[in-house]
Amino acid sequence: MTFSIAARCAETGMFGVAVSSSSPAVAARCAHARAGVGAVASQNVTDPALGVRALDLLQLGAGAEQVIGVLRGAAPHMAFRQVLVVDALGGSAIHSGPRALGIWAEARAENVACGGNLLADPGVPQAMVDAFGRSQGHLGDRLIQAMQAALEAGGEAGPVHSAGMMIVRDVSWPVADLRIDWTEDCPVAGLAALWTRYKPLLEDYVTRARDPSLAPSYGVPGDL
Repeated sequence: MTFSIAARCAETGMFGVAVSSSSPAVAARCAHARAGVGAVASQNVTDPALGVRALDLLQLGAGAEQVIGVLRGAAPHMAFRQVLVVDALGGSAIHSGPRALGIWAEARAENVACGGNLLADPGVPQAMVDAFGRSQGHLGDRLIQAMQAALEAGGEAGPVHSAGMMIVRDVSWPVADLRIDWTEDCPVAGLAALWTRYKPLLEDYVTRARDPSLAPSYGVPGDL
């Protein structure tokens, strides 16, 4: 019911996850990222705890392959799960259990891991990896391009209704956590439009958190 990308920007060290599904509010369960640590997507009969555990293992020094190995050996019900991991050095690893739903597939390269289930075509994850590899610019732009490539390659077998994107960098909170939790229209297109609106404000929001005295005008009544 899901296709997703976990990725790292080699130039900036940002991490991000983008995901879309026929289920509501998919990003609330599937997208996990931690500044300076890594990015994880946990999906297919989802156990969000796997995302948290994977990030904890990365923070302790495990690489992406090691994390997947630990989860396979210790976490219950892994036959039902898909987990995508990208670590702080750009290593990537994926677990896709044999009981993943429908047509499922995975693809990865340095700095990126993509996977999906109930897909219209098994080539969807590779199309996402290829699009990410060709893309340039802000990590958010690159994640959106990968999601659009997934749709162009067929996407999910049925209509998708939710999408989300999380980005972390040099602060302790996500600098972007954007969600289309339900729509009858294309949630990936909605997410792209939301990112276009949010991107110019991202640095202002970080500045306001760090030092409001340096922030530009808020442009609201009462702003002195």
